[in-house]
Amino acid sequence: MTYSNDLLDELNILLQFNLEMTQEGIKIHRSAGSATVGATTRLFNKGLITQADGGYLTDLGHIAAKHAQAGYAILRPTRESSLKPAAM
Repeated sequence: MTYSNDLLDELNILLQFNLEMTQEGIKIHRSAGSATVGATTRLFNKGLITQADGGYLTDLGHIAAKHAQAGYAILRPTRESSLKPAAM
């Protein structure tokens, strides 16, 4: 199983949300790339965000964004050295 490009685009949108500020949303402008616009529309259709062009996270969207951001934090290359076991 692998991530499709569409799913990666959706995950990238979820990474844009500030989870500390629930009343802080995002706005995707029409000038954004088609992949970004499509991803935002799909997230809206899945009930994860409140508007087709961004808006706020729904309760389910907040859970999804939290998991997406946690996965990114674990997997990003800069964390590699901190995940190595301590020398004995």
